[in-house]
Amino acid sequence: MDKSSKIYVAGHTGLVGSAICRSLAAHGYTNIVGRTIDELDLENFEATDAFFREEKPEYVLLAAAKVGGIVANNTYRAEFIHSNLQIQNNVIHLSYVHGVRKLLFLGSSCIYPRLCPQPMKESHLLTSELEYTNEPYAIAKITGLKMCEAYNLQYGTNFISVMPTNLYGPYDNFDLEKSHVLPALIRKMHLAKLKAAGDIDGIINDLGTSEWQVELEKYGVSESAVTIWGTGTPYREFLYSEDMADACVFVMEHVNFEDLAAGDVEIRNTHINIGTGQDLTIAALAELIRGVVGFDGELVFDATKPDGTPKKLLDVSKLNKLGWAYKTSLHDGISKMYDWYLQQRH
Repeated sequence: MDKSSKIYVAGHTGLVGSAICRSLAAHGYTNIVGRTIDELDLENFEATDAFFREEKPEYVLLAAAKVGGIVANNTYRAEFIHSNLQIQNNVIHLSYVHGVRKLLFLGSSCIYPRLCPQPMKESHLLTSELEYTNEPYAIAKITGLKMCEAYNLQYGTNFISVMPTNLYGPYDNFDLEKSHVLPALIRKMHLAKLKAAGDIDGIINDLGTSEWQVELEKYGVSESAVTIWGTGTPYREFLYSEDMADACVFVMEHVNFEDLAAGDVEIRNTHINIGTGQDLTIAALAELIRGVVGFDGELVFDATKPDGTPKKLLDVSKLNKLGWAYKTSLHDGISKMYDWYLQQRH
């Protein structure tokens, strides 16, 4: 990519997209294009086609998606598969139609089987059944990466798919119902800390409602304890969003489809895992967050709620061999994220 190449980041205001924009700018790229959901509905084919015809992006990074944690994935199953398929189909197909030179599609580690061998290699894709709670979302993401492969093989495009592990960082979703586990725990423990300090104004400011008692009770937050879904025993891997963005720019600059497909008789599983190669239990994560936030209360695990996949650790050897590795430790990343969250509340 030239520094002046027009680069479209789909989903540029989200956790991943905003980090990608910052990373591109830090690498000297000056012609970055983005549209908010109010400006462009990527589920609308005609509107998306008009955007591509008008802007003529040379490169596309597809970070736009409907995302959420285990509760949201299991509750809004139809929305998660329909919205993500619509977005992917439109952006990937129109990137081909309008001659985009290179596209990066961001998937998710949930594409791998529920009881996948650990760590999860790219070759483990489609070897057994998926985790039920996020199956619709996972199927959408599998469709996206297979669509990229198919277009590369039939049309000679250069569409690369990357599968990040669980991400966290600035601009994450902290919604107590729909967010992923890490931001949800940060917010819960922050609210519990405020309650323990008697800072009712702080709680009202954070929740945006005078019905704060109802909200705290609903989500298992008190001055002495925070309730966490599941047993705390599943293992998860977490990657700081700024590191993820750096990996995306690295792949855009240095990796092409021909590098991933060389020598294979049957070309498949050309996607790339992006992660740290290290994991910890949800219970250990909660303890780490408790230390960073400064909450002194008890952590209560609700075993009546689902745990999800028992273990999800990515094998990142392919990306490491290509020349990239993560930089930010989990403790440092959580500290940065909590500082950012506090700044947004003041």
